[in-house]
Amino acid sequence: MRATLIVNPNAGGARRVRLEDLAAALEAAGYHPVVETTTDEQDLDRVLAEPEGLVVAAGGDGTLRAVAQRMVGKRAPLALVPMGTANNIGRTLGLDGEPADLLRALDAPRRQPFDLGRVTASWGSGLFLEACGYGLYADVLAAYDPEAGKSVTRALASLVTTLSGYQGRPYALRLDGEDLSDEYLMVEVLNTCATGPRLQLAPGADPGDGLLDVVLIRDDNRARLLDYARALLAGELAGLDSVEVRRVRRLEVDGDGAPMHLDGEVRGGGEDRQSARIEVVPGALELWLPAVKREEER
Repeated sequence: MRATLIVNPNAGGARRVRLEDLAAALEAAGYHPVVETTTDEQDLDRVLAEPEGLVVAAGGDGTLRAVAQRMVGKRAPLALVPMGTANNIGRTLGLDGEPADLLRALDAPRRQPFDLGRVTASWGSGLFLEACGYGLYADVLAAYDPEAGKSVTRALASLVTTLSGYQGRPYALRLDGEDLSDEYLMVEVLNTCATGPRLQLAPGADPGDGLLDVVLIRDDNRARLLDYARALLAGELAGLDSVEVRRVRRLEVDGDGAPMHLDGEVRGGGEDRQSARIEVVPGALELWLPAVKREEER
């Protein structure tokens, strides 16, 4: 089978990997690799116009997202090789190991559906792989400058600084028809376990269950969130107590002009009111995951 290997050479892990080794790993798994290096998302429109065989995306979460968005509605399956900083998508899928090892383990792939989230809002529409939402993280991301270089430590430090004196906002909120309107520090809708700089807000999230995990943090939980952010900064993950998590298929949000984030992008903001409908797209992608080797084969 043909395998189109799309690599972002600027991804953190890509600097430690030779393209020849990745291609050789795909050959060892029984594929005929065609390597496409890209640093511009517009290149992907050409590469993925009519994909044949298996498409393999190797890079950070941004690269995986850009490829996955263009694979919706295509017949070709998709394999992901995380080589970024946070690797939220890879961590959720249990993709742990060296890139070449993950590729060699595609000799007998496990097939798994992967949901996406769709947002239809006053600013337009879009898809997300990881998460979207309002409140603290969206505000931090709006002020964060990715052009200054990606850094988990710098991003978490910005989160802690922004939280000082941060006030919740009122949101008109309906989850699968249930009214949960209130003042929230954060309204996060997750498809994966974590978002952004490894903010593990929904450790039980399953991107193949046809549901989205909605994390609601009310204004009276500010101190707990600050403790959690500090624990993340120290590399010690801690659970968020007294935070409500719901699993839903659809929700409607009406905010007060606050910005919204869609994975790593910021949308909207500055309007008097801003409404959005967020819904799951079940099984939007067919993923091929590395085979699980039996103990005696390891």
